[in-house]
Amino acid sequence: MELIRIGELAKRSGVSVPTLKHYLREGLIAPVKKSGRTMAWYHPELAGKVKAIKELQRHEYLPLDVIRDSIEEHASARDDADAAESIARVLATHAGDRARTRDEILAKGDATAAELGVLAAAGLAVPGADGSYRGDDLAVLSTLGAARKAGLSAEMLPFEIIDEYLRAIRALVAIELKMFRAGVIPRAKKGELPELTETATKLSERLVVLLRRKLLLPTMKRLMEDEAHVEPASDPGRGSSGRRVRRKQRRK
Repeated sequence: MELIRIGELAKRSGVSVPTLKHYLREGLIAPVKKSGRTMAWYHPELAGKVKAIKELQRHEYLPLDVIRDSIEEHASARDDADAAESIARVLATHAGDRARTRDEILAKGDATAAELGVLAAAGLAVPGADGSYRGDDLAVLSTLGAARKAGLSAEMLPFEIIDEYLRAIRALVAIELKMFRAGVIPRAKKGELPELTETATKLSERLVVLLRRKLLLPTMKRLMEDEAHVEPASDPGRGSSGRRVRRKQRRK
C-alpha cells in the first residue's frame, strides 16, 4: 500500500502539520517507517484517526492524555480508531448548523471578551478558522448567555467553577473510556464495534443526566443537614472560631 508524507496526511485529515507533530510528541500517532532523520511515512488510513482525535477534542473537550489512553498504538489500534470515530459521529449529531461570530456573541451579551478568552483557553468555546462559533462551542456560549439573562450573574456563578467542572468531567470520561476499552472492545464481534460504540455513547450521555437528576436533591438535602449542625455560638468563650457544633443524635 502506498504510504504518505506528513504534508499529505495533514491535507487528508484537515489538521495542520504543527498539530500533527504535536500528536506525534504526545504518542497519539506514529509513522509506519522512517527513511531518514527527518523523513517519515504514514499509513493513509491514519487520516481517519486524526480526524477522530480532533473531533474528540472539539466536541468532548477531552484532554490528549485521555484520548491517548483510548486509542493508543497497540494491537487493537484499528478498533480503537473505529471507536473514536463512532464517538465523534454521535457527538457531531448534536452540533447543528448555527454559527455566530465573536461580535455577535458580545452584542448578545452571551459572554464578555474576558470570558471568551477563558473559555477558549479551556477548549470549551473555540472559534473556527472563519472566526465563528459552531456546534457545542456555540451551545456552551448560548447556555452561559441564558444563565446571565436569567439573573445568574458572574458573581453568583464565577468562572473559577469551570475548572472544578472540568476536573470532575475529565475523571468521569476517563473512567467511561477505560471501562469501554476493557469491556466492549475485546468482546465485540467483527463489524459490531461502530454500532456498539454509538449505542454506548448515547447510553452514557443519558445515564449521566439521569444520575445527576437522581443525586441532585439528596445531595442538596445532605449539604443542608450538614450546615444545620453547625450554628453560631451564643457564648463568645466557646473557642476561637466562635462557632458551636451540634452533633446529630443517632436513632437507637
